[in-house]
Amino acid sequence: MSTIQNPILPGFHPDPSIIRVGEDYYLATSTFEWFPGVLIYHSRDLVNWEFAAAPLNRVSQLDMRGIPNSCGIFAPCLSWCDGLFYLIYTVVHTASSLQDTHNYLVTCDSIGGCWSEPVYLNSTGFDPSLFHDSDGRKWLVNRDCDVRWFQSPRGGILMQEYDPRAQKLVGEEYRIFRTSGIVGAEGPHLCRHNGYYYLMLAEGGTDYNHVVTVARSRSIFGPYEVDPENPMLSSRDNPFLPLQKAGHASLVETQNGEWYLAHLVGRPLPNKGRCILGRETALQKVCWNKGGWLRLAQGGFEPALEAEAPALPLHPFPALPERDDFDREALGYPYQTLRVPLPAEVMNLTERPGWLRLYGRDSLHSHYQQSLVARRQQTFCYTASTKIDYTPKNYHQTAGLICYYDTDCFFYLYLTRDEDGKKRLGILKSDLGRISYPIGAGQEISEGVLFLRADVHFDQLRFCFSRDGSSWEKVGPCFDASILSDDYYIENGSYRFTGAFVGLCCQDCGLRDSYADFDYLEYREEGVAPLSK
Repeated sequence: MSTIQNPILPGFHPDPSIIRVGEDYYLATSTFEWFPGVLIYHSRDLVNWEFAAAPLNRVSQLDMRGIPNSCGIFAPCLSWCDGLFYLIYTVVHTASSLQDTHNYLVTCDSIGGCWSEPVYLNSTGFDPSLFHDSDGRKWLVNRDCDVRWFQSPRGGILMQEYDPRAQKLVGEEYRIFRTSGIVGAEGPHLCRHNGYYYLMLAEGGTDYNHVVTVARSRSIFGPYEVDPENPMLSSRDNPFLPLQKAGHASLVETQNGEWYLAHLVGRPLPNKGRCILGRETALQKVCWNKGGWLRLAQGGFEPALEAEAPALPLHPFPALPERDDFDREALGYPYQTLRVPLPAEVMNLTERPGWLRLYGRDSLHSHYQQSLVARRQQTFCYTASTKIDYTPKNYHQTAGLICYYDTDCFFYLYLTRDEDGKKRLGILKSDLGRISYPIGAGQEISEGVLFLRADVHFDQLRFCFSRDGSSWEKVGPCFDASILSDDYYIENGSYRFTGAFVGLCCQDCGLRDSYADFDYLEYREEGVAPLSK
């Protein structure tokens, strides 16, 4: 019997929304400030997954210039009805309890096609979900971001009908649910089964108290009866589970009548408890009990590292190569940029074929246009390396290899030039926005190409460089890589929702006319096979 190895999407892949269309399964995840917005994956067996699409890939669909860290795309909902894919998503503009949460809809007749321009829906709250009822009506549900601090209980789940012909919400807005008794009802998904409407929720906050709860009603308008054994999924009562933070789930039924639950999890570092990989996506087999409630097939309510796979033929996909030689005309998956796409005058693969060219743009603290491309860290231990050809003119110009969480937390191995005309290699560290600059004494480097490397082993990060690509020298101290995590922010009194990345970047805070060329990026994992392309 084959098994599902969790997480199925390692690294920063939160808030999964899963559907089946015929024999194909599709799963969408949040991307927050990373562009393109929303990543969709494809499977034929729920065991093996490949990248399928990034539907929000134009500024006309998604412009996140200026938004704060961990804002942007929250919790997309993917659905399909009558030959058309629907994607609902939130663009969050403010990191505040006074939230600006704008909800939109795009459609396409194929996953990999050109998705439509967005249709504005509302701004009442995040985590929108579209339910296609059997009578042909469509209903939008979302969390109510109720800012009235005197109102108790606040928030809850709102519902309103969507008219696809008019392309807008119509009729009365209903508050169909408040809470199951656990703080913070969000992530709503509706489904219909055996005469009931089931409302699946994420509650407890997307941290170690995260849970999945379920309620049901004979009428879509409620009242909704809460599952007496809620939560139906959680890690909160067992700090020793390898999969923590279990919550925010959606359901899918196989063509053979089996049921599976896609949900987010976090895997803490063994010695520090911080989830440097961010919130990831896992799958559990579920079933309906005699009382009509949803239960984990293995019993209990804790997520399992291995779940029983469905009775489907295995359908593996080719793995991504460890080394990317940039030998094409467009960058594509698995890379993303910050907040906006990078135009050809900032990033291209054509001016020097076989090399990625990045023109210097904003500083690493900018929320507007950084010249940075990065990919997710997807296992606790990896090595990333590159070959850089860069001739900076002055100290305003820098380029190199970066281990990145957001604009406030990163480690940057960079090249620059000082007033004395010497080319130097240094390390810039940003810890909650506090800069340590430079680290590594600004080591003098000869002209010509240079090889850069980052070695990450759980919570330890070490930078190295080489002049020939074979003999490596350490530079700087061993860093605490665990600060590149949501949990580090929580420990310091704030919230973040993404995960660690590694990438390439170039800054020019002078005339913005310099560029760096990168011959390749190699990302080599230890112990975990790379995600399929």
